[in-house]
Amino acid sequence: MKTLQQLFARNREWAAAIQEKDPGFFPALSRQQNPDYLWIGCSDSRVPANQIVNLPPGEVFVHRNVANVVVHSDLNCLAVIQFAVEVLEVGHIIVCGHYGCGGINAALEDRHHGLIDNWLRHIGDVYRFNADELDEMEPRRRARRLCELNVIEQVKNVCATTIVQNAWEQGQELNVHGWIYDIGTGLLSELCECVTGAAQPAG
Repeated sequence: MKTLQQLFARNREWAAAIQEKDPGFFPALSRQQNPDYLWIGCSDSRVPANQIVNLPPGEVFVHRNVANVVVHSDLNCLAVIQFAVEVLEVGHIIVCGHYGCGGINAALEDRHHGLIDNWLRHIGDVYRFNADELDEMEPRRRARRLCELNVIEQVKNVCATTIVQNAWEQGQELNVHGWIYDIGTGLLSELCECVTGAAQPAG
């Protein structure tokens, strides 16, 4: 039986390094989590939320799925948003996509991929909403632009949830952001204006 002992060894090294630097870190972390950020990102292994923004454990509440999609039928995602907004009272929700996204690329391909095609239909909807713009682009630029447009659409979806709408109606300070990450440079960019209330549309 393979037990991945090398990962346990790396865990011990990591924990020891943090303990040496800050002996009280883990005891304090174990007592509560109090993040100010909810990160909705892609499952891609190259896009780890905490590392990208250089924050330690406990600072970012994270939900990830293929192509950072937010839809009203995904109870997993909605449960994360509700917990973050109503229990943790985060001040910021960040939807972060990335260039070179495999989900975006798969949605652009004219072939079947199996079960995931049901999920990729949401990306297909984003393409359909923006077909006039995307159809005029060469393939590489089209894929990059769809990554961006997908983030903008998911920001709108976050803002439309009853969770976020109720928070704004109750006067809770909550800001929704749309970002894109460039794996080739390691840099983040803002794609749309921060949405701070129900009357302000994303885009």
